[in-house]
Amino acid sequence: MDEIGVILQGTLSPNPDERKAAEQRLDQIQYAPHHLPTLLQIIVHSNSDISLRQVAAIHFKNFIAKNWTHHYSATDSDPDPNPNPNANANHPRHTISISDKDIVRNHILLFLPQLPSLLRVQLGECLKTILHSDYPDQCPHLLDWIKHNLQDQQQVYSALFVLRILSIKYEFKSDEDRTPAYHIVEETFPHLLNIFNTLVQIANPSIEVADLIKLICKIFWSSIYLEIPKNLFDQNVFNAWMVLFLNVLERPVPLEGQPIDPDLRKSWGWWKVKKWTIHILNRLYTRCGDLKLRNTENRAFAQMFHKHFAGKILDCHLNLLNVIRVGGYLPDRVINLVLQYLSNSISKKSMYTVLQPRLDVLLFEIVFPLMCFNDDDQKLWDEDPHEYVRKGYDIIEDLYSPRTASVDFVSELVRKRREDNFHKFIQFIVEILKRYDEAPVEYKSYRQKDGALLAIGTLCDKLKQTEPYKSELERMLVQHVFPEFGSPVGHLRAKAAWVAGQYAHISFSDQNNFRKALQCVVCGMRDPELPVRIDSVFALRSFIEACKDLDEIRPLLPPLLDEFFKLMNEVENEDLVFTLETIVDKFGEEMAPYALGLCQNLAAAFWRCMNTADADDEADDPSSLAAVGCLRAISTILESVSSLPQLFVQIEPTLLPIMRSMLTTDGQEVFEEILEIVSYMTFFSPTISLDMWSLWPLMMEALADWAIDFFPNILVPLDNYISRGTAHFITCKEPDYQQSLWNMISSLMADKNMEDSDIEPAPKLIEIVFLNCRGLVDHWVEPYLRITVERLHRTGKSYLKCLLMQVIADGLYYNAALTLIILQKLGVASEIFNLWFHMLQEVKKSGVRSNFKREHGKKVCCLGLISLLALPADQLPGEAFGRVFRATLDLLVAYKDQVAEAAKEEEEDDDDDDDMDGFQTDDEDEDDSGSDREMGAVAEHGDEADSSKVIKLTDQAKSFRPDNEDDDDSDDDFSDDEELQSPIDEVDPFIFFVDTMKVMQSSDPMKFQNLTQTLEFSYQALANGVAQHAEMRRGEIEKEKAEKSSATTDS
Repeated sequence: MDEIGVILQGTLSPNPDERKAAEQRLDQIQYAPHHLPTLLQIIVHSNSDISLRQVAAIHFKNFIAKNWTHHYSATDSDPDPNPNPNANANHPRHTISISDKDIVRNHILLFLPQLPSLLRVQLGECLKTILHSDYPDQCPHLLDWIKHNLQDQQQVYSALFVLRILSIKYEFKSDEDRTPAYHIVEETFPHLLNIFNTLVQIANPSIEVADLIKLICKIFWSSIYLEIPKNLFDQNVFNAWMVLFLNVLERPVPLEGQPIDPDLRKSWGWWKVKKWTIHILNRLYTRCGDLKLRNTENRAFAQMFHKHFAGKILDCHLNLLNVIRVGGYLPDRVINLVLQYLSNSISKKSMYTVLQPRLDVLLFEIVFPLMCFNDDDQKLWDEDPHEYVRKGYDIIEDLYSPRTASVDFVSELVRKRREDNFHKFIQFIVEILKRYDEAPVEYKSYRQKDGALLAIGTLCDKLKQTEPYKSELERMLVQHVFPEFGSPVGHLRAKAAWVAGQYAHISFSDQNNFRKALQCVVCGMRDPELPVRIDSVFALRSFIEACKDLDEIRPLLPPLLDEFFKLMNEVENEDLVFTLETIVDKFGEEMAPYALGLCQNLAAAFWRCMNTADADDEADDPSSLAAVGCLRAISTILESVSSLPQLFVQIEPTLLPIMRSMLTTDGQEVFEEILEIVSYMTFFSPTISLDMWSLWPLMMEALADWAIDFFPNILVPLDNYISRGTAHFITCKEPDYQQSLWNMISSLMADKNMEDSDIEPAPKLIEIVFLNCRGLVDHWVEPYLRITVERLHRTGKSYLKCLLMQVIADGLYYNAALTLIILQKLGVASEIFNLWFHMLQEVKKSGVRSNFKREHGKKVCCLGLISLLALPADQLPGEAFGRVFRATLDLLVAYKDQVAEAAKEEEEDDDDDDDMDGFQTDDEDEDDSGSDREMGAVAEHGDEADSSKVIKLTDQAKSFRPDNEDDDDSDDDFSDDEELQSPIDEVDPFIFFVDTMKVMQSSDPMKFQNLTQTLEFSYQALANGVAQHAEMRRGEIEKEKAEKSSATTDS
């Protein structure tokens, strides 16, 4: 113990060398036997220095968090007594011995009551890890210990403390994992109820009583969060609990002992008790909100809760809020929770009846004042404007904000009880605006005006739809909003910008008013106050989206972008980036002169955000979100200048360090965005540079190590490398990209633990190699076909099975003779072709094809089958030839139908877009008739599928006649949007088929004659139809080429 004590003391040394040496020594001995029990001894040794005990507790907590949950196997033993200091601390052989675990488990509970709060919190974290791993199997006596100590007045806090930790384990567990939780509730809740009852009866209770009640509330909360335990369904038991909660809710918080400091005050024990009580009552209310629950027992409980308690809680909440009205104090979180309960009550008739008599006072004297700018806002605005901005745009802050809860209450009231309240509330706001306008400057209520503008902005959707307000919106903006752009008060200038943005999309009768608002918002970006500048940027996005004439904004672009860059240097805010994206998206290629500068500024901003995020160590902090936004904006810029390949050469040096760094584990949070940038850089650049090729190994390493979820995203740049840099991919041997690709694909496809859905991009990559490297990778055909066949044998998912079969088809298109020889060599040729033909013929009950649902899949299969037809008779016997020929014709029909259907749908979509141009309603998302109609059409078509094959084939043959408009419905409703570009995009399967047949007719006329003589009439008709369609397609393609050539010449 003394040795470890000296080492721990060394970690506190002000000398960095001594501190580092002590930390290294601690790492070396941490896996030695009895290390944990020794640390525990130091922690509980009351005569030791508190700083030493604290550092021991932190090391103890971190070590347990990292190592406790290792599961022992039959080969595990105690750790090496002479551990290797260079070994990885996470290596499986580094485990805590069973004996050390037993000592810790047996003693940690004994020492817990003796520890000061500072150390108890650390041991609590340890206990959480231990119980999460070991309870109940390794802790059979824990519940007995808790029950025993709950009855000991000296030990009750420790018992509640441990029970709270235990209850957290089951807080989010689903039904099947909650069984131990129900047992815990049954055993402990009677004791908790008695303790709770005793505590609320204490006159002039101390702050220690508050701590005990708070623990009981937290235990109750965790126990009911997902499911209300059945023993609470006993009305007597539940009533007893509710009486106590209502007692706590109604009882005023003691004035004595309340801290003066606002931050300490809201965290004071008695306010915490109040908060947790409201939390519980709100949760019970939402759990019991549906009185029509299917489960009879749950429905009865919900009805009982509504009948006896919901209204009482509402009354208590209203009384609690009344404290604000008379100048009293309530913590922000308490106000927020109470208003959430009231918002949830609006839609329920019985609750609204209780609320209605007190609604005017609530709305106008409590809720509206909470919407107004206040002293705390002003203090933050003046002292820390960056924090003011962060809180204003942070959705997490909204969970605690009284203002957000007030806005939500008003919105819900107007939405659910519009007839009673909308006009009344708007009239109230109008009166405030009127009084403000009439008041002398020295008496103007700037804060009330701020609240009124917030209300107007919040209710913009309703006001835009409702007369007489709808027709007065422009006048309202001119009269009440525009003047505040010049207000002497900063928060009103900011609010004016925000409100103007909310109404940017209305139809202005005087376009000068739109221009004035736009100019004011742009001027706001140069305001001396940071929050005004940020709200102006936010509003600008709406004006850019709404602007019909870009000439209004075009002259402003250079100064606008300058202001953006200044702001991005000053603050990390994703809304800045959103607005920048909107500008880039709107102006497209016009952004070319600014593209390099934009990317450089965004790259610099990205690095700043990442450094801030690393320092904060929070994955969802604003810096991380802003970093993602910077990358997304870079992607938008790259897309906008995609027709200017030379720009990519200029931009590449700026983006390369980001791509190189973020394609490692450092970039896991932004990996998807980085891959999108890599995709753009490898697709739109004139050529793929060697620097860009250096990213290939990084993606392969990531994929092998941790990035399997991003495989579909990685597929895109890999396709670009192979398809646009084919020569380098084939010839480069250092590194060997072909071998690298094989290593990755073969590893993933051979892994039996890999889900079918995880490896779907792998066969797509094989296809990319076969199609882009025809005649160049013969030596890879056999290995790729072999792993494809092996995976096919154990693939259950139909989509992967189709992709794997497409690899076979790709192989045939690559080199039919070689592929056939390999399949025969592997002994699977008959099996593969039988499976393929079965999959081609398989249909669902509706008559829709089960497999190869996408156009691309059908086309690949067509090309593979047609390539087989070109083989000499000795490689493809007559019987097999006839089978392939018929399957090819069937598939060509299906492909033709699907292409025609897709073209028809695209045309209809274009018509719909024309019809809806400039017209949008707020209820569009409620109209699902289009998708219902489409689904109905598919189902109908399936039901009508004719069972007679001859009639079906004849009908299909007719469908090739150019004057026939009644094409069959598409074989599937899957989109091909996600398909990558491919070398076969330029190959027309109908022309390929006809040309193949012509070659066969001239090279092997006997074979051709045998085919035509043995072919059924219906298939002959089908073949003639395909030939006619092929000639029609040939003409269309020639015409398209001529038009394209003419357009190029003209330009």
